Amino acid sequence: MKITMLGTGTSVGIPRIACKCPVCVSDNPRNKRLRCAILLEYGGRAVLVDAGPDLRTQALQYSIDRLDAVLLTHGHADHLHGLDDIRAYCFSMDDPMPCYADQATTERINLVFEYAFDSPYKYALPQLDLRLIDGPFELFGVRVEPIEVLHGRLPVQGFRLDDFAYVTDCSRIPETSMSQLTGLDTLVLDALRHKEHPTHFNIAQALDV
Repeated sequence: MKITMLGTGTSVGIPRIACKCPVCVSDNPRNKRLRCAILLEYGGRAVLVDAGPDLRTQALQYSIDRLDAVLLTHGHADHLHGLDDIRAYCFSMDDPMPCYADQATTERINLVFEYAFDSPYKYALPQLDLRLIDGPFELFGVRVEPIEVLHGRLPVQGFRLDDFAYVTDCSRIPETSMSQLTGLDTLVLDALRHKEHPTHFNIAQALDV
């Protein structure tokens, strides 16, 4: 499985608009990061995890020429509001794009992207096949195991595929979910900053995990 980190930045991206701090004015390429998303490629398939506002830029930058499905961790804008750009892939698809999300995120998609589900001009809109995550499921021959973590008080879905797991926007991992993360080769884990934060792990907390 090939894993591409499309973005590892904060909810506003780095550099931040109108910010003149040393990080945001830095020339270091590590300080130029798009909103969080990853691309999973296996078995000739391409699966996107999260569709934030930087999706178009990410798709062009990393030459993402096809998508076969989308996994969504939660419904916050920096993980969801690029979903409209999925329509560029739908133009060449016979069926709607499978989008996997929990109940709260599904409800959010129906609210924010209502026009995608109730319009006579469907050919110009993202065609989304919303599929509810209510337990492990198979996606193109690979078992996807949802892992519920807490982003402040908000339940968020992490995902495990084989010996890889992706856990973004997280401040606590319940014990039952922690047991799902054993035996990994690679764990991608939230670590927002050095100072503590109410809804994200800081670096020290992430290292403890």
